[in-house]
Amino acid sequence: MYCYPRLKDLREDNDLTQAKVGEILGTTQQQYYKYEKGIQEIPVHHLITIAKVYEVSVDYIVEKKVRKQ
Repeated sequence: MYCYPRLKDLREDNDLTQAKVGEILGTTQQQYYKYEKGIQEIPVHHLITIAKVYEVSVDYIVEKKVRKQ
């Protein structure tokens, strides 16, 4: 399984549905669900698009916790 712990939180914080994010990515709600649940790996080009939409880094999306500097 793949781990993208922040995808759901980012989506909900931006008041988006899985279907809407799927549409933004040019894929289906079902495919996006698989990304969010960690069933399937997210292609890099989708990670980049998601990061741009949410105005965060790709690192932020894939990391499990924020590191203190």
